[in-house]
Amino acid sequence: MRRIAFLAPLAAALAVSGAAAAQPSAVVVTVSPDFAKTAAELGQRDVDQQVDDMRRTVERVLVQRNALDGARVELTITDLKPNRPTLQQMGDKPGLDGMRSLSIGGAAVEGTVTLASGEVQPVKFDYYTPTLADARGSTTWTDAQRAYDRLARRLADGRYTMR
Repeated sequence: MRRIAFLAPLAAALAVSGAAAAQPSAVVVTVSPDFAKTAAELGQRDVDQQVDDMRRTVERVLVQRNALDGARVELTITDLKPNRPTLQQMGDKPGLDGMRSLSIGGAAVEGTVTLASGEVQPVKFDYYTPTLADARGSTTWTDAQRAYDRLARRLADGRYTMR
């Protein structure tokens, strides 16, 4: 019982310090109208999941790095490529193999960061696996996930435009 009583003040201190950490006011991720046409080929469920994954990744990294406090981050996915076929693709093309079919994956993103001061910074980023050999062992969205993480780290470092 003593150990629990000892941990209570520590837990309260951690909760207060976590609440005081810098957080962006909003991270909004959407899909560009041009890409929305291609998104149907990937499967809406997969694309919606990738939109959520990008938002969560950017929020998590910005909070961990105490970056962009009060900023509004608006990102638009302009391209998304899986390393392995999605369920929709395998259903549409039965010859695809979920284990042996492999491709270069990644993502391209554009958008804006509106800083707490009101200053607007454009965002432009893409990442694709350089070679097919680098994609071995990948899951369906490994390189897209890698792109989200790299984008989030660059945003936290104040580097908004990179190609």
